[in-house]
Amino acid sequence: MALCSQGSLLSLAILLLVFNFSCSQDPLENGNHNIKSATFLSPEFVLGPGSVENRNYFNVDFPRGHIALKSFNAEVIDRSGNPVPLHETYLHHWVVDRYYQRKDKASATENNQRSDYKFAGNSGICQGRVLRQYFGLGSETRKTATHVPDPYGIEIGNPAEIPTGYEERWMLNVHAIDTRGVEDRLGCTECKCDLYNVTVDENGKPLRPDYTGGFYCCYDRTQCRIRPGFEGVKRSLYLRYTVKWVDWDSSIIPVKIFIFDVTDTGKRITGSTELSPENGCQVEYEVMPCNGTGVGVDECIDVKRTSLTMPTGGFVIYGVAHQHTGGTGSTLYRQDGRVICSSIPTYGEGKEAGNEAGYIVGMSTCYPEPGSVEIADGENLILESKYSRTQMHTGVMGLFYILVADQIPKAKPFSHTNHVHINEDMKSSSYSWAVAVVALLGLAIAIAITIRYQLKRKVKDGYQPIMA
Repeated sequence: MALCSQGSLLSLAILLLVFNFSCSQDPLENGNHNIKSATFLSPEFVLGPGSVENRNYFNVDFPRGHIALKSFNAEVIDRSGNPVPLHETYLHHWVVDRYYQRKDKASATENNQRSDYKFAGNSGICQGRVLRQYFGLGSETRKTATHVPDPYGIEIGNPAEIPTGYEERWMLNVHAIDTRGVEDRLGCTECKCDLYNVTVDENGKPLRPDYTGGFYCCYDRTQCRIRPGFEGVKRSLYLRYTVKWVDWDSSIIPVKIFIFDVTDTGKRITGSTELSPENGCQVEYEVMPCNGTGVGVDECIDVKRTSLTMPTGGFVIYGVAHQHTGGTGSTLYRQDGRVICSSIPTYGEGKEAGNEAGYIVGMSTCYPEPGSVEIADGENLILESKYSRTQMHTGVMGLFYILVADQIPKAKPFSHTNHVHINEDMKSSSYSWAVAVVALLGLAIAIAITIRYQLKRKVKDGYQPIMA
């Protein structure tokens, strides 16, 4: 291949690099493994203005066999496959649970005998009715990375782990709120009880007198208040989800899933699955507004902390938080105060799906260098969640999700760890030239990232309110 003139040398180098990255992405990230990918649809759910979908779908489509999960991404779409923006249908959350179903039973529902199916759960410390999922996000789902780096994977389908007489299946929960035409869009997404005219939970049990909002008031088939005279059609929607995985082999290092909750009191009632102030993780909480005048933005921040005990330690390879509107970030600390991971929300600025103004459309993630963050067995951790207090917020969450491995990969020669792949038929002179360009581009990217980070640090905490 003949080289271009010096004036177009840099452009050619960039094109070559883009070509090589795109053509070799899968083998680079997974060595000898080939990433497999499949996209599925949830069962159809129909929403009209102000209505709510919050139900569990058992035995949903999912990859089968002894495999390692590498990522799970999802979004709400309409019947034509178009992404639906959050200001029309708010995705409160979705979660994916693994469970085992008795082979002699055709299906599972939450009304079946409990012995007919068993939830596998994760390795976290909140294992009642909630927070047992393998994956789960909310409004931030479109712009939050879920990729598990090589050589790690979330192991599923191991025959040795499946109880005798059972088979592995998956349950999907989707909690979506249609906010077209509602009186108070933020109030509907925060499930304020007066907007839903709800005084009892989905089981008919009276709510606590001090419970002003949260998921107990926006359960399946409830209705948020609509503006007088508004008319809107019902429409069919789906959760479209894409799963990536690789076949399991001995070179993959399994990871454990831990989900922490900033409302965790540390209390446990043996055998109880109820969410109550006396029983551990509450999942949601309220943020009260600042009182008085003259309070600056920096001071008008709610900071909630809790102490957690890590049951089993290991090396952290991934971390991300989950927050609702008003969230300004969450951090998981070691017991000596060192940061394990900080996860910061990104708020949208427009109207299109994935950039909706006033909504959290992404959360930053942590991918520590292998072996750089190790948690000891039984170590006490501190979880901190911050929210703006410029107005009241109900039903907010402060969850933190980490992946932990028992070991780190063995060191590989430089030629195998280099993240730039060069085609074998390139001439040696072109190879040397390309490597030099890679080094210069890497330096430029590092400088740009540093400058951007410093500029973002100067921006005060805050967010654009969701308007009705």
